[in-house]
Amino acid sequence: MTEKRLLTDTRIDSLGLHENLLRGVAELGFTNCTPIQADTLPRALRGEDVAGQAQTGTGKSAAFLLATMNRLLTAAPDPSERAPEGASQPRALILAPTRELAIQIHKDAEGLGKYSGLRMLVCYGGAGYESQRQALEEGVDLLIGTPGRLIDYWKQKVYTLKAIEVAVLDEADRMFDLGFIDDIRFLFKRMPPPGNRLNMLFSATLSHRVMELAYEHMNDPQLIKTDSDSVDVKAIRQKVYHVSNDDKMPLFLGLLRRIDPRRTLVFVNTKREAERIEDTLNANGLQAATLSGDVPQKKRMSLLEDFKSGELPILVATDVAARGLHIPDVTHVFNYDLPQDAEDYVHRIGRTARAGAEGDAISLACETYVYSLPDIESYVGHKIEAEMPTADEYADDWIRPKPRPRRPRGGRPGGGRGRGDGGRGNRRSRGRGRGQRSGN
Repeated sequence: MTEKRLLTDTRIDSLGLHENLLRGVAELGFTNCTPIQADTLPRALRGEDVAGQAQTGTGKSAAFLLATMNRLLTAAPDPSERAPEGASQPRALILAPTRELAIQIHKDAEGLGKYSGLRMLVCYGGAGYESQRQALEEGVDLLIGTPGRLIDYWKQKVYTLKAIEVAVLDEADRMFDLGFIDDIRFLFKRMPPPGNRLNMLFSATLSHRVMELAYEHMNDPQLIKTDSDSVDVKAIRQKVYHVSNDDKMPLFLGLLRRIDPRRTLVFVNTKREAERIEDTLNANGLQAATLSGDVPQKKRMSLLEDFKSGELPILVATDVAARGLHIPDVTHVFNYDLPQDAEDYVHRIGRTARAGAEGDAISLACETYVYSLPDIESYVGHKIEAEMPTADEYADDWIRPKPRPRRPRGGRPGGGRGRGDGGRGNRRSRGRGRGQRSGN
């Protein structure tokens, strides 16, 4: 919420928001709308459903949060539906694909709604199972969370969806990627009909499958595509180095030593490779840590805070960090592995050069993943500048760390709820790949 963004001439205080929301907005120092806010907020405040195309970091969270909270503050609860005895009855539900995004939305909601008096709660897998359950039982107006944990509590009759007045789906395209779409439909079908609630959907791309979902569960949604919200890949300095698999690590270390990696994201395609890179960087005097889908929630949040504050200069990540995370001032993005999906390339490099800042994206096209390069260049619409590494760009004196001991087959140490979605993973795979859902 603190990142400087491109602003429009539309003032937030001109939109007719509830005075208690304006107090929170003013305290945060916001005066004018970003493009996605200027295009979606007036419509949502009029009660129109909105399907917006927006990237992380463009202000979309504030748009749907202000519209949601304004609806709750200006409309009386519908007394026609009574919750079963002992069940909570939230009035608004916001769904996010990852724990980190759900937590960020909740943090933004607390700031914007500081003076609203609304009870807010975030529920996500991987931590706080009983504490989240108890807080939900005590009652909540605005419920934010990931699908797995929310369905778990719903099946236990901890809360009901019968009184939902506002439903928000954030990062809809990512919901498809992670295999959550059946869960989304499960939750929406337990709410009042689309015409009886305000519905908002946001996605990095309004693809056919996303729009099909919108028309299925929304009431004549207004389609909003704001050009300035998309990642401008041409504004990012992009380079690709062609390198053999054997020379890849020494080149990577050499390139890192030539820059100031004060806030550098390194993307890889597998968790095992991420851990190998982390160990190698630390062994060679470059402080780094790994963020992947199965890192415990408490550690994940600690790593992200350290990275945002500058205490951790290098974060090695699988694609769980490519979307849904708001990390300002990333100076460099390295694709140690070229992604196998061209769209993921854009999401990865879009972590740098945010809001008019400068940034560099450096990719290593090795023998294993170079075959992705033509599709990536076709997707971004131009050739990426290719460079042949010079001899002095390689690190000749680098240290190889000892390999980590492999975990025994048969599951994670300690057993039990290892997947991070409230213990439901061992009871409902529904035929999907378990690895697809590590972000929940």
